[in-house]
Amino acid sequence: MRAIGKTILSTESSDAVLVVDGVAVPVRVRRSARAKAYRLSLDQARGELRLSLPTRANLKRALGWAQGHEGWVRSQMARQPALVTLGDGIVFPLEGREVRICWVEGAPRTIRLEGDRLLLGGAAESVGSRVLRWLKTRAKAVLETESHAMARDNGLIVASVGIGDPRSRWASCASSGAIRYSWRLILCPPEVRRATVAHELAHLLHMDHSPAFHAVHRRILGEDPRPARAWLRAHGTALHRFVG
Repeated sequence: MRAIGKTILSTESSDAVLVVDGVAVPVRVRRSARAKAYRLSLDQARGELRLSLPTRANLKRALGWAQGHEGWVRSQMARQPALVTLGDGIVFPLEGREVRICWVEGAPRTIRLEGDRLLLGGAAESVGSRVLRWLKTRAKAVLETESHAMARDNGLIVASVGIGDPRSRWASCASSGAIRYSWRLILCPPEVRRATVAHELAHLLHMDHSPAFHAVHRRILGEDPRPARAWLRAHGTALHRFVG
């Protein structure tokens, strides 16, 4: 590592860090032939600071320019939602409604949902990781059932359904018919989740976002998908703050 003023540049990669209030903030450096000037941005989903610059631009100067925007970086980072570790007493959204995790000493380890409470016993220190596994299992089951049912109703075939935790998209569909969703869709209201399922099924017919695709998306869903997209734009980033 070598220091450039208040900026530390890694010699092993094109990434760097800016020092904001004495704290090193990682920066992903991206060169682009289309870039006409320096551009600093914050990926809300990843919480990642990015510096874009023209292909032939001087990296040292670009980092110095970025360091000059320390105040902007500080304000943007302050707006990032704080991480919430799942545990006893924590309230989180489940299928659009608020649910509280309730650890009961001496109760069975098996997690059960009763109204607006998620009850479980077992080791207190493993509550977060067990709730996270439960959420992923539930997400896989619900999304798999809805995908196959909606596909069957529309004469489509889904090869497989999987889940993951991507930051930049809510789902993806391969030309083979394999669909992969973010497990965090189980936190969304059901209508938002179903709109996402319909979106991926529409890709089985159109692997693009053409007018024909949007028409099929609406037909499969049976209603206007725009409110669901608007909900994800407004609330989706906050769903990434929950960790096990």
